[in-house]
Amino acid sequence: MKMHRADETCGIAQAAVVMGDWWNVLVLREIARGHLRFDALAAELGLSRKVLAERLARLVERGVLRRSLYQHRPDRYEYLLTDAGAALLPLLVAMQDWGDRWVLGDGTVTGTAAPDGAEHARVHAQVGTRMPEGLVLPSTHGVDLPVVAPDCAGTVLFTYPGTGVEWDEPIPGAVGCTLENRLFKEAWPDFRRAGVEVRGVSTQLPHEQADFARAEAVPFPLLSDAGQRLAAGLRLPTFRGAGRLRLKRLILVVGPDGTVRHVLFPVQDIPAAVAEALRLATASANAGAAAGASAGPDDIEEP
Repeated sequence: MKMHRADETCGIAQAAVVMGDWWNVLVLREIARGHLRFDALAAELGLSRKVLAERLARLVERGVLRRSLYQHRPDRYEYLLTDAGAALLPLLVAMQDWGDRWVLGDGTVTGTAAPDGAEHARVHAQVGTRMPEGLVLPSTHGVDLPVVAPDCAGTVLFTYPGTGVEWDEPIPGAVGCTLENRLFKEAWPDFRRAGVEVRGVSTQLPHEQADFARAEAVPFPLLSDAGQRLAAGLRLPTFRGAGRLRLKRLILVVGPDGTVRHVLFPVQDIPAAVAEALRLATASANAGAAAGASAGPDDIEEP
């Protein structure tokens, strides 16, 4: 890209060199979603292998991606985000938020969604897909934790705009986060008896979440997606309120293999949604246990 001399010190212009290409943006979108290998990227993007190879090479050269060898003879690589690449994810989420509001929507700021809208369709299309592997986030338990809890019958992941927020103006669907956390806290023993873990996620900073969790004695971890890795990985719906890009309220029921089994979105009746999440997660866990118990010796993989 030819640049004017004045652009040499302009961060916007320099970022446009990296992100100004349509395919570069979509390549990063798919890598954030967990499609790390060349064939998977080609299948998701419908892009010619030659053009995809060129785009990947440029992103590696720019320091946005790095190659990681996963197979010998022939050598094959995965493409992983560098720190510089991960720092671009909030830009992708901001682009999506703008598109949802101003292109796919009517410009209204809302913490909920219409049942016939693009956000609704995109979120519900998660059913049957796998969560991005290896995704960990800072937690109120003092360590980074995986979004999908390991060694359990399932995970209920609920996203919420934020607790203790003073909204500049009323935003439909934004309030009720404290209630939601309290209701999940009350139901937490029932989730535990079913072998299901609970994770709450917001874009608040870890210390903000920790203050709330301590004050409310929240037993399950709250995860901070301040870096918007989960938002980018799942293309989660967002809205801007009280000076921050925030996650809209939704609930995912995820199986032990990381597959999304159920989606509740939009969440408007919070008590009903928490009760439904418990019902769905318990039924899913029981079905998994029954399937495991009925498996014969030939159905069990060798360690």
